[in-house]
Amino acid sequence: MHFSVIRAVSASFLWMFGAFLALPALGQEGDLQQRRSYLDQLIQQNRPHPTPAQRPRDVFASFVRLSAKDSTWEAWQARTGELPPNFDRMPSIPLLPNPLVWKEGEQNIPITNLSQWHSQREWIKENVKTLFSGTFPDPPVRITSTVLEERMESSIRVQRIELRFGNHKDAKLNIEVFTPTGEGPFPVFMSQWNHRGWVQIAVRRGYMGVIYAGADEWDDTVLYQEIYPDYDWTALMTRAWGASRVVDYLYTLPEVDRSKIALTGHSRNGKLSLLAGAFDPRFAAIISSSAGTGGEIPYRYTDERHENESLDYLNSIRPQWFHPRLRFYNGREHKLPIDQNSLMALIAPNALLLSSSIREAGGGDPWAIEQNYLSVKTVYCFLGVPDRIGLRFRDGGHGVAARDLESYVDWLDIQFGRSQKTWQNNLYYPFSFDLWAANQTKQVDPMDFPVIAPSYPPLLGSLSDKSDWERRKPEVRQRLQWLLGSTPPGVSAAPTTDLSDRVDYMDELIQRPNPKNGIRKNLAPYRAMGDYQYAALYLPADENGDLRMMGEERFPVIVWSHKYINTGFDRLLNPLITAFLEKGIAVLVFDQLGYGSRIEEGTEFYDRYPEWSKMGKMITDTQAAIDALQQIPLIDPSHIFLGGYSLGGTISLLTAALDDRVAGVATASGFTPWRNANIGQSYEGIRAFSHLYGLMPKLGYFLGNEQRIPIDFPEIIASIAPRPLLFITPEMDRHADLTAISQAVRLANQVHRLYGPNRIHHEIPNTFGQFTSIQQQYLVNWVANQLAP
Repeated sequence: MHFSVIRAVSASFLWMFGAFLALPALGQEGDLQQRRSYLDQLIQQNRPHPTPAQRPRDVFASFVRLSAKDSTWEAWQARTGELPPNFDRMPSIPLLPNPLVWKEGEQNIPITNLSQWHSQREWIKENVKTLFSGTFPDPPVRITSTVLEERMESSIRVQRIELRFGNHKDAKLNIEVFTPTGEGPFPVFMSQWNHRGWVQIAVRRGYMGVIYAGADEWDDTVLYQEIYPDYDWTALMTRAWGASRVVDYLYTLPEVDRSKIALTGHSRNGKLSLLAGAFDPRFAAIISSSAGTGGEIPYRYTDERHENESLDYLNSIRPQWFHPRLRFYNGREHKLPIDQNSLMALIAPNALLLSSSIREAGGGDPWAIEQNYLSVKTVYCFLGVPDRIGLRFRDGGHGVAARDLESYVDWLDIQFGRSQKTWQNNLYYPFSFDLWAANQTKQVDPMDFPVIAPSYPPLLGSLSDKSDWERRKPEVRQRLQWLLGSTPPGVSAAPTTDLSDRVDYMDELIQRPNPKNGIRKNLAPYRAMGDYQYAALYLPADENGDLRMMGEERFPVIVWSHKYINTGFDRLLNPLITAFLEKGIAVLVFDQLGYGSRIEEGTEFYDRYPEWSKMGKMITDTQAAIDALQQIPLIDPSHIFLGGYSLGGTISLLTAALDDRVAGVATASGFTPWRNANIGQSYEGIRAFSHLYGLMPKLGYFLGNEQRIPIDFPEIIASIAPRPLLFITPEMDRHADLTAISQAVRLANQVHRLYGPNRIHHEIPNTFGQFTSIQQQYLVNWVANQLAP
């Protein structure tokens, strides 16, 4: 059975907003005048001296079209005739592309000198223009300025200035400049119009402050696409280009220190700041603040399993931010020849600070940001300026506070030689396989292990009956446990039957699911869960908020493990829990090690437990959840299921292989076999477990010798027999090998059939690596069906 799933939100949905706002059709004769009239009415009333209060922000005004010539992506395709590239002929790059490697045909040539690097920079620039920013005009020959307003506030001169360039009457840009007293020259702290408060802090620290009308609140650059119709630049690039026009003006002022001009922005303004810094070396420092996808986070780590804003999501709701050509790579992010690390490498050797929250919903994945930072830092090291790239994490949501802005200025002071302090780049995911291996008391030589053909694992061969398999199953568990490392001896949590209403303090920060058809109870860490863990149990409720038993004495339950992000940020989780509760199935969720409320707990894990593994700890915690559930009178201990998407699916399968108390497992994109992977594959393979996430470091010993891995998913799945299993494995999941998955299921079926009717169900939806609402409902129904007599 295959599901027909729509990949992205239809772009036509956006244009309902356009109709609602009664916008004129774009891309036709006379549109420019109508557009100008609309903008004048909407966001530029009372010019030339509008105040922010006189310009009410309309968030729709910034994305009511794709470009000056095209209202939709389909219109762009029809006008340009552009077709997607031949992805089959393009190399797959599952890891971040190395900015210090020159690609020549099939060869990867390391860059060893500045001449090679300058050539690489030009190649990256052309790809950025092709995929991200579009093309844009050269700087104007002449720029003029008119002071519209000037006043003194204490000892700060405040000026409102209009810049003009070219012959078109709308080729202009409004700025506000805050100049300290004294002769200067002064360093410059520059940002967009809606960040005036940011600039205020910098001015108190001795900076000249500048804001310019290149933001949603006031955007003079919105007409640049019509003024320069020969270029296909995006809305973010017009704002970035506008920032450079401000520098043109600043270079005419004697009180400006040209070597100390910094540009910063938050969210979408952070994205445009990176573009500006990549193409204009006069920005001596760039600060990208919570810019998310298209900012600090690489596109390769923005698909659904990471819960960052994905390409298809942003290309649907913000079609004007990125070049339309980028939409071809929805779900094929590994085919991009460059990524955000490549764009940021263009800023080097100028200073660059990446800043975000470690728990920012939908776009602050610290792991992905660290991968970007580590890659770009190699370029800064190559250029001999390793201290010019910085990383700063905060806690909290998307917004920033004065404490964050003061820290930004601290960093600029260090970069500009105004402070002798040192900057600490603290990582939350500092795992290095090489360092881990060097600290192991016993090294592993993969050549000590026999080659195992993926199509014929000896443990699954020549089975006569189920008793024959039962004699082999302990060997499967022993090998799996070896991969997971040595679990330190421990004790179970104190027995309890109580459920608590006590809320973990992180709940105020992390957006926990809150289904309307359930009652939430908490397993307090000091009693129920092992190793002082916290969990939330959702029980079915009726419309009055009372328990809904549906004629049963106890509830079946599923322990749902999250993907590569914590439970609170998982946008899929609330509707999924709601669907389970509707079927009368309770749901237990908790944050796994290194995610959500437990990010800090994972940072020092391998220093504390050098012989264990993060995956081993995740499985131990899941087993502790089973321990707790078995003590609760409302829960049926014979019907405890495990489930998860992506990482959560892997955790669930490995736990069930080691724990017979699990009644069944339901996963989506939960596994791909290890032995079939190799370095040349189009997906990450075992490197994801051993190097990227540090979940099972021992797998790293077998990199390049994958067929010597002593245990793999065919045997693991077989060891779960005869308990029922559901696998949803999308046909176009770029992180998996569907052929290998299907082979693993067939091999495991040989064991499951020894116990009677086959209870493995394998669904292959025709979609990318998503967990769609259709798939979710299918999974819920499947679990419910396992409860039927």
